[in-house]
Amino acid sequence: MVQKANGLTLQQLRYFITVATEGSISAAADLLYVTQPSMSASMKELEARVGRTLLARSARGVTLTVEGAEFLGYARQVLEQVELLEHRYLGRPPSRRLLGISTQHYSFSVDAFVRMVQASGAEEYEFSLRETRTEEIIEDVRTLRSEIGILYRNDFNAKVIDKLLRESRLVFHPLFLADPHIFISRSNPLASRRRATLADLEDLPRLTFDQGANNSFYFAEEILSTLSSKREIRVSDRATIFNLMIGLGGYTISTGIISDELDPSIVAIPLDIDERIEIGWIDHAAIPLTEQARRYLEEVRTVVAEFGVHLLG
Repeated sequence: MVQKANGLTLQQLRYFITVATEGSISAAADLLYVTQPSMSASMKELEARVGRTLLARSARGVTLTVEGAEFLGYARQVLEQVELLEHRYLGRPPSRRLLGISTQHYSFSVDAFVRMVQASGAEEYEFSLRETRTEEIIEDVRTLRSEIGILYRNDFNAKVIDKLLRESRLVFHPLFLADPHIFISRSNPLASRRRATLADLEDLPRLTFDQGANNSFYFAEEILSTLSSKREIRVSDRATIFNLMIGLGGYTISTGIISDELDPSIVAIPLDIDERIEIGWIDHAAIPLTEQARRYLEEVRTVVAEFGVHLLG
């Protein structure tokens, strides 16, 4: 197979993708069993051929420039198509599957991830799923640590979130609108109620996901973050928040979509307030999604649709 297209080699594209993923020329060289000088020379030659600076170099490693991020998207597409050709006409096995997802703490994100991995059929893969803070989700996608981020916005935080996305050259794609629910233990007295009110929650511990140093109301994962609470506990992961729902009778506010298989001890009860939660995914404005990322989003839509939620877009 001819290894050039418009003066670029497939090897250069593979090297570039690895450098971008690792954030280091030396780490990429070690991973691909080439010398660091050879890798560095290959990246400089690539930049010379395209006439653009693709990598910003520093003592801590390399990061993608704006043009480098756009170039990465096209490089991934080219290699995806080459792989399909080789698999179909040369009988070569599919290559190692790669995908990174960053998300707020939603069980549907995990459920969809499980289904994607099971359906991938790949003998080898390297996927990552990061349940993390809102600001880190945006930073993960901006720096291409993750290809997709999943988060929520509403009337309260939309201006701040949208501004940060624009500055990062990211786009928010709506997935669905959800009515707010409280997540509580099945043993909680409110679990038998058809609906809960804010008054019902006054004496219960409110559980929220910690947003780190930037613990702004606008980055909170839960709506009504500005309302005061007599008992407030911040946690860093879903396992802890579920244990506190069971052990302390606490609650958190979320979408109402919860998997019985993943979270059998927790139930969702509608919250009687006039609010909606808009869940969506973010990606780079200039970078097309890989096939694996599109498959993940299809699994997300399938999981959400099974709960009777109307999908957007």
